[in-house]
Amino acid sequence: MRILAVGLRIYLGDLYLNLMREGHEVRVYASDPASQRAFGGIITAVDDWKTQLPWVGRTGIILFEGVGQGCVQDGLRKDGYRVVGGSALGDRLELDRAFGQGVLAGVGMPIAESHSFNRPIEALDWLERNPGAYVLKYDDNSHSTFVGEHPSGADVRFILRRYSEAGPVLLMQRLRGVEVGIGAYFDGTQFLLPACIDFEHKRFFPGDIGEMTGEMGTLASYEGADALFTATLSRVGPQLAEAGHVGYVNLNLIVNEDGAFPLEFTCRFGNPGFAVLAAMQVDGWGDLLSRMVAGCGGRIRTLSGWAVAIVLTMPPFPHTVDTIAEEDAPIFFHQTPEGAEQAFYHYVDMRLGNNQLLGHRRSGHLMIVTGTGATVTAAQAAACLRAKNVIVPELRWRNDIGARFVSEDAATLSHLGWL
Repeated sequence: MRILAVGLRIYLGDLYLNLMREGHEVRVYASDPASQRAFGGIITAVDDWKTQLPWVGRTGIILFEGVGQGCVQDGLRKDGYRVVGGSALGDRLELDRAFGQGVLAGVGMPIAESHSFNRPIEALDWLERNPGAYVLKYDDNSHSTFVGEHPSGADVRFILRRYSEAGPVLLMQRLRGVEVGIGAYFDGTQFLLPACIDFEHKRFFPGDIGEMTGEMGTLASYEGADALFTATLSRVGPQLAEAGHVGYVNLNLIVNEDGAFPLEFTCRFGNPGFAVLAAMQVDGWGDLLSRMVAGCGGRIRTLSGWAVAIVLTMPPFPHTVDTIAEEDAPIFFHQTPEGAEQAFYHYVDMRLGNNQLLGHRRSGHLMIVTGTGATVTAAQAAACLRAKNVIVPELRWRNDIGARFVSEDAATLSHLGWL
């Protein structure tokens, strides 16, 4: 099968490598300059994805990595192309946070108090008149979500002043409880089951300390999601079907004694979400993509138990730099992954130079390692063992992915009847 991938920096390059190992023909377009994009020397990129449409044809698949091109995808589908990634509705659910909350309220879900503003300065003025603990979210994902801790909102006001030139923002009431995600693949008409349950770890340091990052690791399972899926994500199925959405959809929640409160949508393949799911999916990505564009519903084959994904980074992560004074760092292994073991090492922002694997200094977002097991502790041990197998100057990673679930969250979710 022919697959044309469209993205910014080829951050899903590991997925494309696996498609190539499965025997599929893959061509990739990245809008970033060649010097900045990932997988240089590993995957050959094309200069213009639109010129590749005759090559992929109506029998191949076009895969869009990110959010923001939903209208383009909808247009391609109307022209008879098979497209996986998202839709115009998916873009709006993720990027227009007030709209997303409105959709969720419309299907009967309880939502947290939230206020949207066109500019940070408007949010700052409002917060000074209405002090309280809030979470700050940016509609365009240009900055990381900031979770306020100060009861008057003093820390949030500081961030609003720092990024005063940003676009529309949302202030959401700070809720306490278990943060959990529910996700599933949507095939244009319905969700492919089973859904997965996941627990993201976004703080930089172990113990959930430090700044918010894109993500430092994830705990996930294809078991135990049914109750939360039925009560939350499944309710937006009719809207997604009407829009012809084809892609992965995740809903992040806070669960407490008062119910399951939706926080935000992710309407695209997540990172490291794609990796932690791949570790539990029995069939290859080619089979799954084909199932998604076929629109026939049904169930995908998955492993029982748990998967843990750990993100391996170096400076400047979690930030990016445009001007790079330092050379890219070499990547080594104590024992080079070979055969089936390769599937547990998922490269992100890497390149190949003079036969040496290098981590891009631009982002420092190196790779994801995964581990699976019948229990969370077994999956943790497998993932940590693989992380310790990687040698990189200034390497950083969290060794506690899933620990809070074991010590607190599992018991709380079970007590509340969700797990």
